[in-house]
Amino acid sequence: MQISRHVLTPDALAMLQAIADEGSFAAAARALGLVPSALTYRVRQIEDALDVLLFDRSARQAVPTEAGAELLREGARLLLEIDAVAHRVKRVATGWEPQLTLAVDGIIARTTLLELVEAFFALQPPTRLKIRDEILSGTLEALTSGQADLAIGVVTDAANTTGIQVKPLGNVPFIYAVAPHHPLATAAEPITDEMLRQHRAIAVADSVQRGGSVTMGLLSGQDVFTVPNMQTKVQAQLRGLGGGFLPEPAVRPYVETGMLVVKRVARPPRQIPVSYAWRTGTRQPGRALQWWLDQLQSTTTRAALLEWR
Repeated sequence: MQISRHVLTPDALAMLQAIADEGSFAAAARALGLVPSALTYRVRQIEDALDVLLFDRSARQAVPTEAGAELLREGARLLLEIDAVAHRVKRVATGWEPQLTLAVDGIIARTTLLELVEAFFALQPPTRLKIRDEILSGTLEALTSGQADLAIGVVTDAANTTGIQVKPLGNVPFIYAVAPHHPLATAAEPITDEMLRQHRAIAVADSVQRGGSVTMGLLSGQDVFTVPNMQTKVQAQLRGLGGGFLPEPAVRPYVETGMLVVKRVARPPRQIPVSYAWRTGTRQPGRALQWWLDQLQSTTTRAALLEWR
């Protein structure tokens, strides 16, 4: 294995490609500025190390064997990857991060998020982008644990978290909604907690890995169906599997078309403050993180991230 690595250098792969392109050892030697005997010797070194014949020398033309053709295909791919890595390293040296991870809460509108991703990729940055789906306190935990660089949609209190900068996105109103065929759809209003307790609640599981999880709108003793994300919660409530509080922008189309019925409850209306946050330190943010922070300075962008379409 080590011997193969020593002989399969980028220069060696480029040399083999030149032989295939030129059609003969002599023509390749001229193109590479080598004497034919030196070129032949280097090819034999590679063949001996791999214990395969790379070119059929029985004809006047240098014809790749089956093994040689495979090496040329893989070699061409590796050379392109090496060029891409070199380009990426040069760009990273200009202040771009190798990777940027976003922890995005389920309350955030994915359409707007992906529009921002599209604009980011249009810059052709060397930074690889990764998105983590998180829920409730898991969104902030991904940031504080170092698993994410930017948290979008923080719904838990992060104001006193050391080393974290927090800024508001806006407030999201939550409504209690059920399917038209759910028993509570025709119940008298306002619906009391005692009435809610008699019916199954649909809840999204907190994605936090360590520490206590957060629940919102659940009552002690209530039957709960727990789902992994907001999209599944909406679908479960559309099917009448239970009731629960939902972000009003996310379900507005279903309410307008009568697929969900909004019910007034006895408890006070809920407005959830939503924020975004990133880690602070002695170093300035990289260019990728700074680009995202710049976008979030826009009032229109912040509002759109909370407005499902």
